[in-house]
Amino acid sequence: MATERVAERSPWLRGFTLVEVLVALAIVSIALMAALRAAGQGSNSVGELRARVLAGWVAENLLAEHRARQDWLPLGIRTGSQSQGGSDFVWREEVIATPNAAFRRVDVRVFAGAEETHALAHMAGFVVQAN
Repeated sequence: MATERVAERSPWLRGFTLVEVLVALAIVSIALMAALRAAGQGSNSVGELRARVLAGWVAENLLAEHRARQDWLPLGIRTGSQSQGGSDFVWREEVIATPNAAFRRVDVRVFAGAEETHALAHMAGFVVQAN
């Protein structure tokens, strides 16, 4: 009689087999590993993004100072350092002549360290000769 009841059960009331459960666990674990990897890469890029934002502020500050002082900069390259947000940056400023003698182009590049290999920020601006 007990064997007849098992045979009469609906096929939808069956449970999952061990193989089906293991395959489902494997799929879920692969998906979780991919999600963890993506989250890890995102957290690594936060430091780089912060440095780029701060370096951009350094470049903007240099150009804003020149405009505020109405500096007429000599042609050539100047270098210096500045601290922003608790980080130290090195900047290089190149002043270039333009076709209009009353304007000069100022290119500012900001680097993370003394070795000027990778610019975190680059900004260009113009200064006007005051009459």
